[in-house]
Order: sequence, then structure tokens, then C-alpha cells
Amino acid sequence: MNTTSLLRTNRLCLAVTGMTPSEVLSLAPTFESCLVQRKYQVRPKELWLRKLGGGQKGALPTSLDKLVFILMYLKIYPTFDVLAFSTNRHRSKAHRSVVQLLPVLELALGRRLVLPERKITSIEELKRKFPGLKDLFIDGTERRIERPTSLKRRKKLYSGKKKATTRKTNVVSDEHKRILVVTPTKSGRRHDKRLLDKTHLVEHIPPEVAIWTDNGFQGIQHQHPNTVMPVKATKKRPLTEEQRQSNRTIAGIRVISEHAIGGMKRLKAAADVYRNRLPNLDDTFTLLAAGIWNFHLQQTS
Repeated sequence: MNTTSLLRTNRLCLAVTGMTPSEVLSLAPTFESCLVQRKYQVRPKELWLRKLGGGQKGALPTSLDKLVFILMYLKIYPTFDVLAFSTNRHRSKAHRSVVQLLPVLELALGRRLVLPERKITSIEELKRKFPGLKDLFIDGTERRIERPTSLKRRKKLYSGKKKATTRKTNVVSDEHKRILVVTPTKSGRRHDKRLLDKTHLVEHIPPEVAIWTDNGFQGIQHQHPNTVMPVKATKKRPLTEEQRQSNRTIAGIRVISEHAIGGMKRLKAAADVYRNRLPNLDDTFTLLAAGIWNFHLQQTS
């Protein structure tokens, strides 16, 4: 991998890593320190027989090469055969590098304070972590997975909405398109509202914060007094012109959540058909994709 050449071209760097060269270089020092920390966690310092960094150099000799490698995997989401070919390695070594570097990237994004929360346990915690919050946008997103051979597993993962086997998560964002909370990824069979209820998130949102959702979260208005949701038409009660105009206004504001999810899904590892075999790795992909999107917003603000 010619990392130096890659970081000279803004367009190429975005296409390969999903980040601009300045963003990659900004994250690189944090990633390097997290790489050292992770190595000592896996193998304590007293067990090292030589200095850190000693020995034969591999296909990814520097921490910057490793960062570009793992970002390239998340952005392009190639098979391990293609990934190995592009780095002149065996596919087993490419797979091993991905498994080793994903926790390092998560640790680095956590240090930069851009990883979304997985759970909110109290109103005080929400106010402390997100001061000045006025609006929350909640929306569900799901991605297809390879069709399981087991009939029982197919039924568990089948989404009637997508007419396919999927995995689903709820994304909570603010008015600046920053992703604040990503709920744990579950089977696509579960309803968006049911998935949200499992996290008890709504009861920990203060009344002065407005919640913007779509009609997939019917019932949330009974849990939170400050909920903005489009009016749903029925056969007996069609929408009036005033209600249609109100729905269009709400949709124009609520599109912020779609932009946040779209920013997260710039990385193909969070958008394409999931094909990895490690359990819950798709949840890690979603978390890292949200963190990289927040990091992008942090760098451009």
C-alpha cells in the first residue's frame, strides 16, 4: 500500500478510506497510542522479549499504514481475498489484521469522544453528556444479511418491511446531524418501537427536549409529552389539507435523521449485505461507522 501517495489526493483518500487526508492525519496519533496500549493489554510488557516495534516488518509496517488499512476495509468492505491481494498478503493474515485493528480503531474514536452511546440510564446522564440538547431525532435502520440456511434462523431474521433477512438498529441524532445513541443491533423481525422500548431510552429524555419520529414509532407520544410525529391517515379519516401541510413540514425537519444515517452508511461495511461470520460484528461496524461520521462532523465544525 502506497499510503504517502494516497494521502496526497483528497478525492482518492475519500474513495478509499471515507476520510480526507487531514482527517486521517488528525486521527493517526491517537490511533498509534491506542495501538501500543492494545498490544500491552493483549501481551503484558514484562512478557515482551524485545522492544516494541522490533523484529521483522510486515506488510503494514507503520501505524499510519494500519489505520489506512482498517479504514479501507470499512469503507470498501472487500472480501478477504480482495483485501489480501491489495496488500500482497494471504487472506488469513488480512482477516487477522482486521480482527486485531477493529478494537484499536474503536478505542481511538472513543478517546476522541466521537463514539455514540449505547444506552442512557438517567435524565441526568443525558444532560451531562449532551448539554444544551433541544431536539432528538429517532429513526430505525436495517441492513440485509446473507440468507441463513436454517429455517428457524430465517424466520427470526425476516423483515416484512424489507422482504428479506435483516438486522436492525435505532439511531438517535441531534439537530446538527451528530449521532448520539446507537441501540444494540437486533433481528429485523423486531418492530422499531419494540426495539426502542427495550432500551428504556424515552423515559430518560427530559420533557423540554422534543422527540421527532416517524409513524413507525406509534405509541411514543403516550410516553413522552413533547413528541412530534406525522398524522397518520386511515380509511375512515383521510387527511385534511392542513394536516398534509403539517406532515410535509415535519418531514422537511425530520430529514436530518436521514442525513445522519446516510453519513454513517457512507461506509460500505455498515450498508452492504453483511457476510462476516463473527457474532455481532455488524454491530461493531455500525458503531464505528457512526463514530467516523461524528469525527468528520467534529473536524469540519
